[in-house]
Amino acid sequence: MQCWRGLEDIPEDWGRSVVTIGSYDGVHRGHQLIIGRAVERARELGVPSVAVTFDPHPSEVVRPGTHPPLLAPHHRRAELMADLGVDAVLILPFTAEFSKLAPADFIAKVLVDKLHAQLVIEGPNFRFGHRAAGNVELLAELGATYDYRVEVIDLFVSGEAGGGEPFSSTLTRRLVAEGDVSGAAEILGRPHRVEGVVVRGAQRGRELGFPTANVETLPHTAIPADGVYAGWLTVDGEAMPAAISVGTNPQFDGTERTVEAYAIDRVGLDLYGLHVAVDFLAYVRGMLKFDSIDDLLVAMAADVKRCSELIAAYDRA
Repeated sequence: MQCWRGLEDIPEDWGRSVVTIGSYDGVHRGHQLIIGRAVERARELGVPSVAVTFDPHPSEVVRPGTHPPLLAPHHRRAELMADLGVDAVLILPFTAEFSKLAPADFIAKVLVDKLHAQLVIEGPNFRFGHRAAGNVELLAELGATYDYRVEVIDLFVSGEAGGGEPFSSTLTRRLVAEGDVSGAAEILGRPHRVEGVVVRGAQRGRELGFPTANVETLPHTAIPADGVYAGWLTVDGEAMPAAISVGTNPQFDGTERTVEAYAIDRVGLDLYGLHVAVDFLAYVRGMLKFDSIDDLLVAMAADVKRCSELIAAYDRA
């Protein structure tokens, strides 16, 4: 898969293509439906498929300070799109100047002049151009002028966790913020992931017999509510069952919110300075302050046992 970091990276001899455009944060099951359709139609037409996304999130440029918590950084989005079979991902730098492009200019500059779109696949709520003035109706109308066609794909509707709402990044962020990582996974089609570099913390977990990887998360990351979770700690492609703690460590009167992962039954891991991923499978309990360290140790042992059971059940399913 090719990955372009701006219009100037697109090869000059790039031919016709099937294109889909969106923030695609999380690449959830609704996104997967649209992107998968673009890949399918591109193969039918014998042309490459291109997914266009943005960095930073458009809301941060249009309304500074309103950047939503991210379900997936742009490199992770590109990985997920590659898994869906996309031939190229275009990550457009979303600048103040770019945000002022009129819808027709956006289409001419991106879809026509650079990507030579033959077909554009979008969801029904797709908006583009200055003040989000463009919609799928305008996109189709201008297709007659610029010789491309448009297909609109309805999004799936989520199940019990979302109360019957269409799959959306906004809904997924809400579920993550509430600690409902199982509900978020239902929409994403996989567990929610947090990434970052392992840094040195207070090392109390090591002293207590449960050494944890203290993950310095990427900016604007969507982090689950405080509590203990079952999941995986992935290092260099190896996913290790893990008990994950999110919070300020109230047992020791902490103030800084952290994400820490204990790789279950792994001894002697030295992860400092490594980029790791933490996948959240299931909520186990809220963050508590215990009467004594002994009570804390009993709870931690029970947490690890419960996490192991949840992960084993998931692996068997």
